[in-house]
Amino acid sequence: MSNEHPLEEDDWLIDDSVDQPLAAPEQPWRLLVVDDEPDVHQVTRLALRGVEYKGRGVELLSAYSAQEGFEMLRDKPDIALVLLDVVMETDDAGLRLVRRVREELGNALVRIVLRTGHPGQAPEQEVILAYDINDYKAKTELTLQKLYTTVIASLRAYESLVAIERSRQGLSKILEGSANLYQMHSLREFASGVLAQIGAILDVGTHGILCVRHGAGSNSVALQVLGATGNFAALEQQDELDDKHPIYPLLLQAIQTRHSVYAYPNEVLYIPTHTRHEFLLYFTPPWPLTEVDKDLLEVFCSRIASAFDNLHHHLQMGRAQEATVVALADLAEFRDSDTGEHVLRVEHWTERTAQRMAERGDYPQELTPRFLELVGMASILHDVGKVATPDQVLFKPGQHDQEQREVMRQHASIGAAILKRSARMVEGQSYLSIGAEIAGGHHEHFDGGGYPQALKGEQIPLAARIVAVVDVFDALTHRRPYKEPWSLADSLAYIQERSGTQFDPKVVSAFREVIDEEYPAAQGLA
Repeated sequence: MSNEHPLEEDDWLIDDSVDQPLAAPEQPWRLLVVDDEPDVHQVTRLALRGVEYKGRGVELLSAYSAQEGFEMLRDKPDIALVLLDVVMETDDAGLRLVRRVREELGNALVRIVLRTGHPGQAPEQEVILAYDINDYKAKTELTLQKLYTTVIASLRAYESLVAIERSRQGLSKILEGSANLYQMHSLREFASGVLAQIGAILDVGTHGILCVRHGAGSNSVALQVLGATGNFAALEQQDELDDKHPIYPLLLQAIQTRHSVYAYPNEVLYIPTHTRHEFLLYFTPPWPLTEVDKDLLEVFCSRIASAFDNLHHHLQMGRAQEATVVALADLAEFRDSDTGEHVLRVEHWTERTAQRMAERGDYPQELTPRFLELVGMASILHDVGKVATPDQVLFKPGQHDQEQREVMRQHASIGAAILKRSARMVEGQSYLSIGAEIAGGHHEHFDGGGYPQALKGEQIPLAARIVAVVDVFDALTHRRPYKEPWSLADSLAYIQERSGTQFDPKVVSAFREVIDEEYPAAQGLA
């Protein structure tokens, strides 16, 4: 059979309005005629010219062999109906194509109608049972009216199957996406996840989707930008959406009506939560949303609301823990005017050093994301036990005598005990549990010569080993009641000399890298 098909070039046979390659809901239904007789293609085109179903025309594709039909179905998976001849290059070419479409391509949606001029070679009763086809017609019985009826019935069935499959896939994506949202730990991260999942559900990517939040209980309608993609990506750098922005009135309409606004090409999802927050998602899909799309998005909106409430409670618990930590640290700050600045510096150096150690691959089992998230804030509790230290000892100018040193040293055990009792009320790692390790261990020495338990090496909790370096460095470089500040060079030399004895060498090495970055003049010192 020749590969040239002049009928496909006869413009008068083809409706230009439906000859569009783009597959989208408002585009024509795609029908494929697989037959080795050119006249069949011509007659079918003429018979279906002007046919519409639900406002969409018909785009007729032609294949002149089973192999050509297979390749077209493989490359165009949105074909709704195949009018398939049985006898082509072989007596059973059409039947073999049915098997390949269902099994090799896994396409269970396309409707397949067999048309044969030799019904004796493929008896209807046998074929309908053995092959996954949807109708069987002898070419002689396919009058214009019966062809029309067959096409419309097939398109109706295809539309229903596609809707069911889209719902199934959409619900699967919703369940998967919602599970991911429950693992988010910040609003920005949450917004990014929501945008990605909306795009996945609609199968359009996240181009041109904007996520904003309307603060709970606010008398104004200030819209905070949480996440933006595509044409709106630049808005992510703004704290609030300008009320002069073209999409602002549409977002305001959703807030005032408390309903989603579907006004293609501008779509806004309205998502209220139990914590009295309101989310708005603005996006511009490439085609009008179907009822299935809208239903799926409404289901997802309810999951977004629940996931946000979960995140909100998580963040509130985190803030409550932080407030507890700050309150405990304030106890020490209340008695020592320098403590406030000291703990902030310790927090900064602790975070930087721990992060650098993680980047270097040091202690990977301990330097987890959760540890890195908590250790800085926990470090401000390192001297909380000093609340029990008498003023005459705590503020004594000059060196302590032996008895005073013993009293001073008790702050490590006291701080650890206070924090351990509180930490038992929080499951897993927390600011309090890591703070307890730091308070009790930051005066231990790597060689076992420290206090209060004379722990050695990795017996000392990692957080305490980090703060041990940071705390001594800050004490050396700043004025204390008993000393003047040391120079940077002398302080670094002191730290380096005690690497392996008082301090963990890996901590010292990472700390020096951080110091060299923040103080370029320190490079080469010690």
